[in-house]
Amino acid sequence: MKGMRQYYISRIVLTVAFAVVFVMLGATWWMGVLVGIFGIAFFLVAPHSGRYAVHPEYGVTALRRDERIQNINNSAGRNAFVVLTLALGTVALYTQFAGVMTVGTSVFTWLLLLGAVVYFLSDFIQRKNA
Repeated sequence: MKGMRQYYISRIVLTVAFAVVFVMLGATWWMGVLVGIFGIAFFLVAPHSGRYAVHPEYGVTALRRDERIQNINNSAGRNAFVVLTLALGTVALYTQFAGVMTVGTSVFTWLLLLGAVVYFLSDFIQRKNA
């Protein structure tokens, strides 16, 4: 990626500043280092991930979302919403027919995890097929 130097430098500075603030707010130093490493890794991979349209001529704000990318995000979100709604309806029907009066919060944690997995899988598959 030619001309992306401004973007990379700005993101490294931003990530290091965030990690320092994270440590100043009470996190351990090694946790701040991990946050910094993961942040820098994300910003290094983002231009190559296919999630953004890369425009090096914009310098610091080189990553943009074009219409195609926004349509993929909307479609993946819609797919996750439908699957999550159907799964939640299934849980509701099960509790009604089984006579269960309470549902543990772990069920909803798993449902949210299911929604996130469906979103990212749908997003990944659509980006590879488009």
